[in-house]
Amino acid sequence: MGHPDPVAPHLAQGLAPWNADEDDILVCRQVRAETADVKSFIFAARTPRLFHYRPGQFLTFDFEIGGETVNRCYTISSAPTRPHLVSITVKRVPGGPVSNWLHDHMAPGREIRATGPMGEFSTSTHPAPKYLFLSGGSGITPLMSMARSHHDLALPVDITFVHSARSPADIIFRDELDLMGRNLPGFRAISICEADSPGERWGGFRGRLSLDALSVIAPDFRTREIFTCGPAPYMAAVRGILGQAGFDMDRYHEESFDFGTLTGAEDTATAVAVAAPGLSYRVEFTKSRRVIDCPADKHILDAAREAGMRLPSSCTKGLCGTCKSKIVSGKVEMKHAGGIRQREIDMGLALICCSKPLGDLVIER
Repeated sequence: MGHPDPVAPHLAQGLAPWNADEDDILVCRQVRAETADVKSFIFAARTPRLFHYRPGQFLTFDFEIGGETVNRCYTISSAPTRPHLVSITVKRVPGGPVSNWLHDHMAPGREIRATGPMGEFSTSTHPAPKYLFLSGGSGITPLMSMARSHHDLALPVDITFVHSARSPADIIFRDELDLMGRNLPGFRAISICEADSPGERWGGFRGRLSLDALSVIAPDFRTREIFTCGPAPYMAAVRGILGQAGFDMDRYHEESFDFGTLTGAEDTATAVAVAAPGLSYRVEFTKSRRVIDCPADKHILDAAREAGMRLPSSCTKGLCGTCKSKIVSGKVEMKHAGGIRQREIDMGLALICCSKPLGDLVIER
């Protein structure tokens, strides 16, 4: 008796796109070790679906850790040219609750909730004849999605990809970048390492990215569209280098891990009200056991911060979902950018970074 073909359902004609509003569950299919402290987590929909997104976009995940729901955004590292799966690549951060949970507990078969994709950091939104990709550490992920897309389509591209790492052993996707360079004319991948690995002496560019190094690696960098992603100090250094070189920053694009500079989709209002001047409302936070006054024209998160409260948040633009909170009583005016699902709003949840009180509130935070 024959066995069913596990591949056939995924290659069926007319597969529907994955839609988080209809089914936000992703199933882990595989975990891959990229370096000693970096892993890729590959997900599929519960039933065969296709993932449609622009290379460079991100997903927002709901992690259940220690009895609490923690929201985090992770850039998609896979390419939309391979739409049956979607992956994220995460570096283990010492003391980081989510990255450590993923590394220690995410495994094939485990399910997780996600929403998206979102974000405007993509070559698709900034087409150009020549690109320069600059990445530091795990900031390589959105640029890898872009590179993989061009590679899969065998496009006649001119891409110089410069990645900065601590050592040769820390170069994420090292073998794959080398393969792309062999397969795709016009694609060059160069790494810069700060130090040797225990098992390998680095023979390439050493130290950190500098104007001198960039001028040698990509002498024509001033004529390229530049995409940058990495830790905040790395991106600040890149901006300094380009400023020193007189680069036209209108052709510079960066992705921030805190999503503080992202612009989302058109804001969607869930309630509309006109605030009376000087009007203020009482806001009680049940878990924090704090009560604050919030002016009717101020976002709740801003008022809480001014009162000295430290609440989880990231983008402050209604995009990432980190500040999602249960409104136990009262109503808010919320204008978000895609960081919350409609059914969550129907359940009384709100993003307090982009919500203003319409009366006294009790919030489960």
